[in-house]
Amino acid sequence: MENIQIKELEFTAGNPKICVPLTGTDEEQILNDLESLKSLDFDLVELRIDHYNHVENSEMVEKLLEAVRNNCEKPVLFTFRTIREGGVHEMTEEKYFELNRLAVESGFVDLIDVELFSSEEQIRSILSHAHEKGVLVVMSSHDFHATPPKDEIVRRLVKMQDYGADITKIAVMPSCEEDVLVLMEASVEMKKGKADRPFITMSMGALGAVTRLTGDLCGSCLTFASLHKASAPGQMSVKSTREILNLLKIQ
Repeated sequence: MENIQIKELEFTAGNPKICVPLTGTDEEQILNDLESLKSLDFDLVELRIDHYNHVENSEMVEKLLEAVRNNCEKPVLFTFRTIREGGVHEMTEEKYFELNRLAVESGFVDLIDVELFSSEEQIRSILSHAHEKGVLVVMSSHDFHATPPKDEIVRRLVKMQDYGADITKIAVMPSCEEDVLVLMEASVEMKKGKADRPFITMSMGALGAVTRLTGDLCGSCLTFASLHKASAPGQMSVKSTREILNLLKIQ
């Protein structure tokens, strides 16, 4: 499996990094959160731009991106999560890709998140553009209602690889213990042969919380942890996540 390097950070299977979502609605709140993070042990931030009050204003978005870059030495993942996949702001697909192009062009982000269930033409265009600018792409799929069968989880992750995403990601919602095991089994199948690049997998909610901590075992290269309010069901605090990952680390 090919590893991915961003600044000093290397993404590898089974060595999960901690990403902290920034979900503030204005620049002041986001910068205050970045200040609070300086005392914590984490690896990168995710700017959840769908929470930002001025997300439709290109100039305000670029101003925010510059401010985040100037106040954060860690890599920055730029994410607009659509309503259908758990986001908080409605936006047309055309504007969604325009926003991602703005982030790529800004020079202030290291990665962007692109959702799998989007226009194939637009996906290929933004992938090409991002790579030209040295920005990596996390391709993602989120199911807040169910856990697909193992083969479908693997199929989606492999399809993301085929597109050329640098890191693949899937998050699903369990309704029973067996669903959690399905996600873990799919992850192990990726780790043992299907994955040719780093991937992120998680089962959401309290029931699936264990999967956010088993990257060493199942191969997921990243987990999300919260500073204040969780951006997805099942997220734990940065401090607790780091402590547990260290305890569970496979030597």
